[in-house]
Amino acid sequence: MFLSLHACTVRYTRDGTGTDAVQAATMEMRRGEIGVLIGPSGCGKTSLLRAVAGLERLAGGRIVMDGLTLSDAAQGVHLQPEQRRIGMVFQDYALFPHLSVADNIAFGVRQLPRDQRDRRVGELLDLVGLAHAARRAPHQLSGGQQQRIALARALAPQPQLLLLDEPFSSLDIDLRERLAQELRGILKNAGTTALFVTHDQQEAFAVGDRIGVMNKGRLEQWDEAYPLYHRPASRFVAQFIGHGVFLPAEIVACATGPCVHTPLGELADAAEVPLPSAYPGGRCDVLLRADDIVHDDSSPVKAQIERKAFRGSEFLLTLRLASGERVLAHVPSHHDHPIGEWIGIRPAVDHVVTFARENG
Repeated sequence: MFLSLHACTVRYTRDGTGTDAVQAATMEMRRGEIGVLIGPSGCGKTSLLRAVAGLERLAGGRIVMDGLTLSDAAQGVHLQPEQRRIGMVFQDYALFPHLSVADNIAFGVRQLPRDQRDRRVGELLDLVGLAHAARRAPHQLSGGQQQRIALARALAPQPQLLLLDEPFSSLDIDLRERLAQELRGILKNAGTTALFVTHDQQEAFAVGDRIGVMNKGRLEQWDEAYPLYHRPASRFVAQFIGHGVFLPAEIVACATGPCVHTPLGELADAAEVPLPSAYPGGRCDVLLRADDIVHDDSSPVKAQIERKAFRGSEFLLTLRLASGERVLAHVPSHHDHPIGEWIGIRPAVDHVVTFARENG
């Protein structure tokens, strides 16, 4: 592996009391991969990024990049940030206002001979699509263009790893979504390994090859997008990623194998169902995503619309079953049912994701 983090712990001490911002985080990245850390505010994702950069010392664990140990708490190893060949892109761009776009990019390679420096700047301006703006000042560019210049400047010294700390947080939503796609293309074209921090799930899925979900200092799951969404490793990951709810369920033995009984009825034709012995009495909670619920007027199961959120091509409906439980459903927006109406629904679950009952 190109980048390996083994049981990394970051501890902050205040008034003699230590607090673990990151607790024993372990993850690996291949060369050329883009990894994303996501989680709620204060979960430790930026602290972990700063530890990789060398801006925070490890209280435990080690970080190895391309065979070189960057940090090892047990051995007392801590390479300084400037020794790590790591580039960083910050939230505020940190461009030099008195330098042109080209000179901002050239700043990190100013030690090169003039012809090599000019050639490298030209390559990066082409890469980020801003060759026409080489002589402009940063304030003459849009926020998205400034972010691409900050990215080009970080790539100029050809870092082995690029770290990005919520680089789009100050931009509007539409621009962030477009830039996330552009960022992935730029990094892939440059062959750069990158680790990206965001709180935005759409950004994470648009950019990342692998995504890590953090909660209260713990890296709860480090995985590709599909298993992260469809096979969450914990209740927190299941709740944090996507739209979903938990329904009480009971797993029983059937002639064809284990069956799952829920307030929506039996989950028919579902794969990967645990055995009844996996939970006491077979009782568990089953995760149902909004895309697991289908609007079907012919279904005997009815639910009342409590809330609806317009999403353009679809509504996200919050539905209450007659038994009192709530589920979510995506419904095409031309099915514009009023709040309070009862509609038919049925489950369409490809594989069952279950957890122990939260109330025991």
